Amino acid sequence: MSIAVESPGLSETQRQIVELARDFARTKIAPLAAEWDRTRRFPREVIADLGKLGFLGMCTPEEWDGMGVDGVTYLLALEEIAAADAAISVSMSIQNAIPTTMLVKHGTPAQKQRWLKPLARGELLVGFALSEPEAGSDPASMQAQAVRDGSGGGWVLNGLKAWATNGGTADLMMIMVRTDAPGSRRGAKGISTFIVPTDTPGYRAGKPEDKMGLRASNTATVALEDLHLGAEQLLGDEGMGFVYAMEGLDAGRLGIAIQAVGIARRALELSIGYCAERRQFDRPLHDFQAVQFKLADMATRIEAARALAHSAAARKDRGEEVAPYASMAKLFASETAMWVTTQAVQLFGGYGYMRDFPVEKLFRDAKVTELYEGTSEVQRIVIARGLSRR
Repeated sequence: MSIAVESPGLSETQRQIVELARDFARTKIAPLAAEWDRTRRFPREVIADLGKLGFLGMCTPEEWDGMGVDGVTYLLALEEIAAADAAISVSMSIQNAIPTTMLVKHGTPAQKQRWLKPLARGELLVGFALSEPEAGSDPASMQAQAVRDGSGGGWVLNGLKAWATNGGTADLMMIMVRTDAPGSRRGAKGISTFIVPTDTPGYRAGKPEDKMGLRASNTATVALEDLHLGAEQLLGDEGMGFVYAMEGLDAGRLGIAIQAVGIARRALELSIGYCAERRQFDRPLHDFQAVQFKLADMATRIEAARALAHSAAARKDRGEEVAPYASMAKLFASETAMWVTTQAVQLFGGYGYMRDFPVEKLFRDAKVTELYEGTSEVQRIVIARGLSRR
């Protein structure tokens, strides 16, 4: 029995994609993951290689140089990357999910022509900025502001965005700010989305955040200081930015769910190997029933988490309501990853607490899956709202 996705249940296309992703992950990512974590280096060249293989455009339609695959196939590939290094999977996920979803659904023909193809090919790296220092779980309370510049429909942006994924490394950012007047706030209906090239004067990224986990993934505060944009850089309709972001988050949360599965899967794989080799009281650890039961519970939760994510992705592909199901998948998978990595550290004992052993990194990486793109508490709110509408 393998805890990884097995070929017999896959189509030929899926099998080829999984094998390509697995080979790349094992040869180009896994050997360097610990060093990237230690130095907090963002390996842009590896992200570019993912783009050359097509993995940054998996969810982009073929007409825009993407693969145009279904959601389950995308998650299969993303799991392989996450199992090697969850930090690298962040860029693959953000490139395929929130900004791409927003551009494909709401971009003008000119915006799609300019941005989708280079994003799908990995020639440009994209990031996303929704949260602010005082607007995390309640992003509708954001304060960053865009006002008309009075010269033909352009905009001037000012404000501070927090925890922006790829904020210091992206070529292009999707940024949510208020476009309603300060004296007549409209809540979520006063938020719009702008497409912002990061070389625009007035865009300033702070130093990378010194995070507990996902240390090779760039997260930064972004300051918008009299940043001038043309009217053509507004995405979709004014006042619809929050709606677009929530649509994108459905896809993003599925990516985080499978990222968590990849983390948990790797922790279990390492635990199985360690328990077979480590001997105590003259026998291998895996001969003890308490250890066997722990490994069995870890495997069962991982399989269930993967199934939830794949089921939600299939719903999304069919055009069905997905928000509560994406939240279920993220909630269960992230809490599974945290639980599984905790058990892995326990099985490794003192070694599990040492940075020389990879389960320590997996434990640190797992925690953020319970936090970003909506905490576990927010996911429960979304699920409960879905139940009340039935």
